[in-house]
Amino acid sequence: MNKLFRFLISRIIKIAANSTKLACYLFHFFFPHKRFTLPKHAPAIWPSRHSTHIPLQLWQTNYTAQVSIAVYLNYLFNRLLSPTCEYHFMGTEERDVFIHENFPEAIYKNYQCLQIGAAQADYWRVLVLNKYGGIYMDIDAHLVWPLQWILKPEDDELYIRMKDGRLTNYFIASKPDNPHLEKIILVINQNIIEQNLTGTYEITGPGVFDRVLTNTSIHTTMYRTTCHQGNFTNEFFQYIDKSQGKWTHEQKKIPVIQSVDSNDKSHLS
Repeated sequence: MNKLFRFLISRIIKIAANSTKLACYLFHFFFPHKRFTLPKHAPAIWPSRHSTHIPLQLWQTNYTAQVSIAVYLNYLFNRLLSPTCEYHFMGTEERDVFIHENFPEAIYKNYQCLQIGAAQADYWRVLVLNKYGGIYMDIDAHLVWPLQWILKPEDDELYIRMKDGRLTNYFIASKPDNPHLEKIILVINQNIIEQNLTGTYEITGPGVFDRVLTNTSIHTTMYRTTCHQGNFTNEFFQYIDKSQGKWTHEQKKIPVIQSVDSNDKSHLS
């Protein structure tokens, strides 16, 4: 009954979120240059009194903190459903500084070889979660159930499965120093150095999670009753100020990976 109730609530939220898009189109028709600022940090609305293995920190990234009204509504809705979480946002420049200051030079060099913003964000999310722990969500993802009811205090990690059973990386919850994330980081490093793959999905994205975590004992949940994508927003609203558009278009024009110096392979030994 609980799963059915959560599913019904998720459908209601999906319909309601999609219904806001018309108003958002009208808003940007009349105010084409108006943008809203995502905060770099926001404290929990009300801090939790309970200790959890997964730190109650919500992490997001985007090419800019200046976003359309649709993306901002998505952000506000997530804050409403995660009131016990601190909020952290890093843009392109902040991601670069964070990795440079907190990880070995070899990892930073590999990160710099990624030319697609989505691939950089893929890499950053596993690095920041493995260092600090918390919950990562894509900028267009939104919860459909209160986060504190999704995560149990004893949970070390939580991943989402899609309808076809595959893992995704638009929502990840993890404790710091997670051995599963460490394996994912290693495989992403190998993919960048070996340059045998061509698409973001397989080099840094969900394809890595599937390869590393298949046949591994992990805690998963279905997306339908946990977290959705693209209901409040869409490609127009998300990339309103990015001429290159979505990463799926961008990677058709430029390679995901720049050339890597063969000397950098030593850190994988």
